[in-house]
Amino acid sequence: MVKKILFLHDTALTTPRGAELTIKELMALGEVKDYSVQLDYLKDFDRTKGNISKADLIIINSTSRCHFELELLQHIIAKSVLYVKVEYDYNFCIRRNVLCTVDPKIRSCCHPDKFHLFRKLFARAAFNVFQSPKHYQTHYEFYGDAISQHLIMPPTVDTDALQPSDKKDENVIPFFGDLNYLKGGEAYLQYANKHPEQRFIVYGKNRLRRSIPDNVSFHDPISNKEVLKILGRTKKLICKPVWPEPSGRLVAEAFLSGCEILGNDRIGTFSFDFYPNNRDKAIEEMKQAPNNFWDQIEDVLNAQYKEPSTTLGTVLVYKSYGGLGDIFFAVPAIYKLAKVSEELHFAVAPRLVEFFTKHLTEVKVINEDDARNNEEEYDNIYELGNYPAFRGYDLPHALKYPTHKKVKQHAIGHYIDTVSKLHKSIDNQHNKYPYFNRELDDINKYYVVHHGAGFLLKIWPTDKFAQLIERLQELYPNLGCKIIMGPDDPDIAQYFKASMPHVEYVTGGMLEVGSALSGALFHIGNDAGITHVAGSFNVPTVGVYGPTGPGSWGSFSEHNELIWGKKGVCNLRCNYDVILNCEHRICLTSVTVDRVLESLYKVLQKAFKGTPGSIQINPLAEVELGEKDCLIKLNDNDLLLEYHSVSMKHQVEQLISTQVIEDSGDLRMVVDVLKQQEILFEVPSFENIEGT
Repeated sequence: MVKKILFLHDTALTTPRGAELTIKELMALGEVKDYSVQLDYLKDFDRTKGNISKADLIIINSTSRCHFELELLQHIIAKSVLYVKVEYDYNFCIRRNVLCTVDPKIRSCCHPDKFHLFRKLFARAAFNVFQSPKHYQTHYEFYGDAISQHLIMPPTVDTDALQPSDKKDENVIPFFGDLNYLKGGEAYLQYANKHPEQRFIVYGKNRLRRSIPDNVSFHDPISNKEVLKILGRTKKLICKPVWPEPSGRLVAEAFLSGCEILGNDRIGTFSFDFYPNNRDKAIEEMKQAPNNFWDQIEDVLNAQYKEPSTTLGTVLVYKSYGGLGDIFFAVPAIYKLAKVSEELHFAVAPRLVEFFTKHLTEVKVINEDDARNNEEEYDNIYELGNYPAFRGYDLPHALKYPTHKKVKQHAIGHYIDTVSKLHKSIDNQHNKYPYFNRELDDINKYYVVHHGAGFLLKIWPTDKFAQLIERLQELYPNLGCKIIMGPDDPDIAQYFKASMPHVEYVTGGMLEVGSALSGALFHIGNDAGITHVAGSFNVPTVGVYGPTGPGSWGSFSEHNELIWGKKGVCNLRCNYDVILNCEHRICLTSVTVDRVLESLYKVLQKAFKGTPGSIQINPLAEVELGEKDCLIKLNDNDLLLEYHSVSMKHQVEQLISTQVIEDSGDLRMVVDVLKQQEILFEVPSFENIEGT
């Protein structure tokens, strides 16, 4: 039976570009080899899904211009169809050009969902095709072993159509395609300015917003046949792209046509071993490339075996640098490594061995001093160092963080992306809560507060923590409070206005801290390691951040609220020296107790949804009770409730003052509206909370 091969591509093949020329040639050869070849331009999702269901193999080309791209790729992966991914650009990047690798000013340029989806797409492909060794290497730096099954194809130049001439025109320097910034238009014009005696002919439109030298002219685009004819008599070609050119078909054609190429280090064609001195080898490999592609397709279609499962063997992982919180950010990545290892040993500082031995379930925890003396026992050793790499990558066994400054996500994601390069089977999604088992105490219910931090200039004022605890005692007189008190943390007891018999101080080591947090109903803390220990137990958390924003280092509990006091208050960009010399610390002192209570209500409402409790009014809301209406102000927004009856007036006043709900339709509707506006919160009473 004839095998049905479906090509997916988002651009018409009449477009005179390298990708489209290659696809046309591959499709034509596929038909010669007696395959049933079909092309889908990705215009209608339902039709595309229908075509996919009928195909024996899918060849995924470019999809970035497809308006249902993510849904399409998710569909292909979910259906476990057989497919090959042919990459012509850097389509995992939103810009499709990985400018971030050559321009340090470009940051957070990739959409996390798309970046991670492409990793899964590459990993599950029968094989992936790249346009040059340089193109492959760039992808490898991002995805590692996920693209281990690959084929590198030189440009499919029509070598029989080349027309090299011994007579070269030294006075004309052509440019093929629209003159734009990414393709090196600026460099082309700079050269034209320096050589007014020469003519510069552009076969395309001007896409640069600048004056054009008199010796530059623009003409209509021409066919590839005409391009080869002109290249045959061209002496010199300028190709200095700004973006990393995956291949550079035009450069390959110019090279084979005998042109002198003024280029840079961003052209994929230059990374083949046949360039610049072996024209015959280049022609041979380019002629053979389409057949190599179809030979590998045939192997895939006829394969009767599955790819063998491999492991990383016995693995040692270090996490030598960073604060306490950074270690917990790395735990999901360590768990993922453990799943593809025969055995994994996690080396930590001596003071942390007992804690992690108790709570980590899938690895063996060892003293890092002992580990360094026995490294010869391991098949692989990885140093996670710290994200970002404050000491660079000069540590032995250090892993690089390829997504730093490129993918905007939590530090947990960066650690996972880094270890996912090591093995094709690592899933680079973070979806586990909690890391450690949490055991609530049904009898002695309590919450935890940590008012300190390793860097005390990042803490919310201690007197405000004391006020908060006093307010919480009024709200929850049935709850205890455990305050984690490190040796250098401020003395909070002096700020309490009265005796606090329900307060217990946790002053021991990490085992005691872990025990307190594993049984806590919720946690409130600063931008500090203890907040991230709470996250490891998935404790509902409120975190107060000041000079350094939460960003990549926010609380990672499933239910959390982060308060960043800097937003809208201070425009200074803080570094260590700025923090040391800041006298007012307004980013922290401006955060009120009411603001923290508001965040706590939000967390509790989410984390304990459906639990018996009470209605609490947002402490930041300002209420003006009138005879005929009630005006509520919150965050520059006004909400006016008009009374329909005396009974409704009484009910609203009772609701606002005593938080009591009478079971009536009118008031229930009011409550629903006020909850939607976050003026009211339904929070648990913590009378009957089951352990989890």
